[in-house]
Amino acid sequence: MEDGYIQENELENLDEREKEIELIKNIIHTRRELKNVDKNFEYAQDDLVDYYIYEMKANQAKLNYLIKMAKMKGITVDMINDIKYRLSSDEEVG
Repeated sequence: MEDGYIQENELENLDEREKEIELIKNIIHTRRELKNVDKNFEYAQDDLVDYYIYEMKANQAKLNYLIKMAKMKGITVDMINDIKYRLSSDEEVG
């Protein structure tokens, strides 16, 4: 596993609840990436401006897709916030 992600072939072995948790983790991670790219964009110069615009568009498209998938599965914002809280608590402990 890399960066806390589960590879696609490993996802097949998970039950539906575990798949939902992985989807929520991906949403949280993608939101963080989008925020970081936005911060970097503020200080970008020259050719990096185009790079960060491309990266923002890519992350936004990914986030839109993940949110669409979450809605289809009936995942609510409360569930996302609950997982986000648990993940941040785990990071403080670990």
